[in-house]
Amino acid sequence: MAKKTAKTRPKASRSIASQRRVRSDLVMTEAKKAGLIGGPKDTVIRGRVSRNLVEAAKKRTGVTSDTELLEIALSSVALEDNFGDELLKRKGSIDPNIDLEF
Repeated sequence: MAKKTAKTRPKASRSIASQRRVRSDLVMTEAKKAGLIGGPKDTVIRGRVSRNLVEAAKKRTGVTSDTELLEIALSSVALEDNFGDELLKRKGSIDPNIDLEF
């Protein structure tokens, strides 16, 4: 079996990186549709975080701008579905004696 060389790894990495960028772009598109971004930027957020965290998040999202990274992160949280919470709310709501077999 052929050993992967440095020349073959970047191509695969680019594919993964481009997929991650597409995901980030989708988050931003949905945030725009929801009216979360695209208007005036009238709030400032400041905080100290690990450089490693920021670099890893930028690499994962495919962005280079701190502002864009914050927008993607905040949009992800704001748009996050609550499937798990809704599922847990239903616990015990189905009669345990119902025959669910087909």
